Amino acid sequence: MDENPAVRQEMVTTPEEQPPTHPVVCNKYRRILLVGFAFSLFVAVLGLGVYSHLQNTADPWTSQWKSAGPPCLSPACLRASQLFSVAMDPFSHPCDYFLFACGTGGSYSSEERQESIKRVFNEDNTELDKKREARTGGIVRLRRETDFQGESDGHQVKFPDRKTALLKTIKEILEAPEEGVSGNAAEQKAKKYFKTCMDAESPEKVGSKPFLTLIQQLGGWAVSKGMNRTDFNTTLTLLMGQYSTFPFFSVYAGSDSGKEQAASSQHYIQIDEPYFQFPIDWNSKTQKSKASTRYLRPFYMSCGQYLALLGVPSNETTQHCGLYISLSTTLALGASPLSYRLSQKLLYRRITIQELQTLAPAIDWLACLQATFQPLPISQSDLVLVHNLPYIIHMSETIIKWQVQHEMMGTRPLHTYMIFSLLHTLIPALDSRFFQTMRNFSIATGDTQEEIPRWLRCIQQTERGFDALLSHAIKERHAQNEAEELIYDVYLSLKKKLTGLSWRDNRSSAFILNKIKSLNPRLSTKTNNLSHAELNHLYAEVVLSEEDFFSNYLQMLVLDQKSRSRLLSHGTQTEGLSITPSISGNDIIIPVGMFVSPFFHSSYPRALNYGTLGSLMAKDLLHLLLPDIHMQANNPESESMCIWSHYLSVTKDPGRVGTFSLSPFKQQEVWVQYTALQVALDAYKMSFTRHPEDSSLSGLSYIHLFLSSFTKVSCDADSYHEFMPFEPSFLVTVLCSNSGFCPKPLTCVNKFQSFPREMCQSRTLH
Repeated sequence: MDENPAVRQEMVTTPEEQPPTHPVVCNKYRRILLVGFAFSLFVAVLGLGVYSHLQNTADPWTSQWKSAGPPCLSPACLRASQLFSVAMDPFSHPCDYFLFACGTGGSYSSEERQESIKRVFNEDNTELDKKREARTGGIVRLRRETDFQGESDGHQVKFPDRKTALLKTIKEILEAPEEGVSGNAAEQKAKKYFKTCMDAESPEKVGSKPFLTLIQQLGGWAVSKGMNRTDFNTTLTLLMGQYSTFPFFSVYAGSDSGKEQAASSQHYIQIDEPYFQFPIDWNSKTQKSKASTRYLRPFYMSCGQYLALLGVPSNETTQHCGLYISLSTTLALGASPLSYRLSQKLLYRRITIQELQTLAPAIDWLACLQATFQPLPISQSDLVLVHNLPYIIHMSETIIKWQVQHEMMGTRPLHTYMIFSLLHTLIPALDSRFFQTMRNFSIATGDTQEEIPRWLRCIQQTERGFDALLSHAIKERHAQNEAEELIYDVYLSLKKKLTGLSWRDNRSSAFILNKIKSLNPRLSTKTNNLSHAELNHLYAEVVLSEEDFFSNYLQMLVLDQKSRSRLLSHGTQTEGLSITPSISGNDIIIPVGMFVSPFFHSSYPRALNYGTLGSLMAKDLLHLLLPDIHMQANNPESESMCIWSHYLSVTKDPGRVGTFSLSPFKQQEVWVQYTALQVALDAYKMSFTRHPEDSSLSGLSYIHLFLSSFTKVSCDADSYHEFMPFEPSFLVTVLCSNSGFCPKPLTCVNKFQSFPREMCQSRTLH
């Protein structure tokens, strides 16, 4: 093939053969080129300057997200900095980071990776569903922290679970020194109660005397041969109204959850089975319950031990304990498990108090319920919700039968049963021998859980009586304007994300989107807006002793009764010790208990607040709204499978990619986790646009701190982490697949990765 003539000419022409160039002409061309180059450079620099100025003016996030702000040096920030290390930095090991096992500080070996993937598909989905049901039902099994300040795994300090963090915050409030401010009298009373509760020696000094004195005030009992009050319903009314004790049935206030989420937040009196002190066996064939016979002997022994502690002669034990156990097991015959009651539609039976009186005449229902919810006006025509009417009828028939057969004999087993119920209510305020007796029986029935430490029991008791005060204190100290701003940003970002979904049905999508737009997220409840004066008035009648914890405990039970009344009358309740959002009418209640360190602090960099609590809140809200979204939108399945396919492409042999698939439940959770990351980041961008002067932590840039915070909190404190088929750190790899988005690309050197430029990303992020 012939060469290009011009090239060939240039190659063969020697310098001597080239025609001479006139020096004037050369200088002329040189000046023209120089001027042209200088002008072009000026135009380019000017253009870049104008473009940069416009970009900085329009979107400061774009130009500053990769820079680090001034260091945050508050005490809260210095404590939070201990939670971060190189091991949890997504950009220190970009090739292996998404394969890290949370908390190990290093990546999986190839064998461990394969075992991890196998476990994803070999897990019993039924068991996962049980765990999920427990969570969505409000019963959250949180991991136990061995170190109240946080665990240390090697050099890696972990986030505590959210419940532990909240309890630690309440403990700090209750243990804080008195400030001597008269306007904070209610808080001083809560601190006094907690202090007397923590005094373990005080109950030991008085023994069983306080309880025996109380029995005499209630009219005595047949066991001690000193009974002077015999009316069954009078005693029952006193126990329910003044001592929060419900021997034969439980009573509380709550919404009608049997109906679909309605606009109304009205609360009703709820009547259910009581808590039985012993395990109950259910026969699915006969559909009958009975007390577990293998535990009757230890139950009888614990009864005898209680009577001995109360000074009852041993020769009196057999008769009274025998009758007590016989009555208990008879009542248990009418009980049934929740699954059966659901299948038989026995829950949320709406009935008036007058109708209930006709069906179960042994109980003076109006008097008992008036005492339980005093001073509210309760009438015969009021509706109540009954959750097992067959049990209530069986209970009434049993009481009538036992009154006829035993009351005339002087043994008064119904009264003894009520006194034993009161004893179990008051055991936390009695000396340790009563608690140890109860604990021994629990161990005999197979309860292997560790004993709750005293400080935790005291916090739970204090919250039970001073819920409104503690909720207010948490908000005042930890959840001010920054909390309201975070809630607003996260929910606004969430609505944007959900509006952009691809829906399967236009009519259903319109209903769902209208519902989401109509909901109003707000921080906790009405009690958070109370002033110090109003709180002092709320607790004005509480008079606490410096040393007598038993009398203080009785005061707490009275406060517990008032809390039930407030819930029934206002339709809202204090969420101080809650860590999960809930829907009440048109409101999404965001409890103040979520806004505690190390997840949130008003002095934190916003990147930390939004990366930790912002992402957790987004996950909570998505799970709260998930049933409607997952059924009607296409995105959860398509986006989660996109992420999963890329995960398989880097964790398995190329020839085996696609051989594994995710169950619908795992698809759903992958989508929730990734969407929460996107929502939290978008919310942080909105906040950063308003407050570009944000500080930073550990020398990290804003986006760097945000992504590290998300990964750290997802590993350590996300209760849904165990349902993920891979570590949440991989989601950062997905988000950063566009190399221009993050501080630097998360790519591997000498390792094949087939990621597209924008891997599974939503358009809302660009």
